[in-house]
Amino acid sequence: MKNTALITGASSGIGLELAKVHASKGGDLVLVARNGKKLEDLKKELESAYKISVCNIVKDLSVRNSAQEVYDELKQKNIRVDILINNAGFGDFGLFFETDWNKEEQMINLNITCLTHFTKLFLKDMVTNRSGRIMNVASTAAFQSGPTMAVYYATKAYVLSFSEAIDNELRDKGITVTALCPGATESGFQEAAAMQDSKLVKGRKLPTSKAVAEYGYKAMLKGKTIAIHGLVNSIMANSVRFLPRAMVVKVTRSIQDKAH
Repeated sequence: MKNTALITGASSGIGLELAKVHASKGGDLVLVARNGKKLEDLKKELESAYKISVCNIVKDLSVRNSAQEVYDELKQKNIRVDILINNAGFGDFGLFFETDWNKEEQMINLNITCLTHFTKLFLKDMVTNRSGRIMNVASTAAFQSGPTMAVYYATKAYVLSFSEAIDNELRDKGITVTALCPGATESGFQEAAAMQDSKLVKGRKLPTSKAVAEYGYKAMLKGKTIAIHGLVNSIMANSVRFLPRAMVVKVTRSIQDKAH
């Protein structure tokens, strides 16, 4: 396989669109997600359209040691990963004392633990080869606390902080790390997070997953450390540092509360 990108959460949304972008550039793919049928359909589509090779791995990445299992399988197949895109993740909407712990534990495992473990595993090979690119999909949620989505916002703050730190560590190793920070996006995220009635998304025309993926892929190739999609999102994300934190939290809560 050549110029191979591993993409997690590749069966829908931003992950699916990132797979299409990479395939259109002639790059091979390793696609990881839980939905085997969607992965197989995508594999057939991309191999037919772009004459590339696609390796599918059906895996629930919220399960402990799943990243190690994926890494070991690729080693057995002698597949080298040149680009790692940690896209898999989900959120949950509601007051923390009312939300389900099992779902939040899965969220932490997927959004933080699995992402970190994938990065640890594949980064060692990239350092040896002195080349590689990593994209971690964070969110504009990373820049402030998020009442009614407390755990999700905290996981994305971790992704941003982690990505910035290791990008600094790796600059002299020929490796770049990009934290892609989209705002609310037209995807299956809102349904999975049960936030269709939130004022953040209800009645709004949201950016498409395709637009976010294309922006993020270009930013990754440029070696950009933080890539915030959309001018308004960028202004808002950068302005919070100049405002009192208590005010930012209150504004975030008012934006995210359910529309009446």
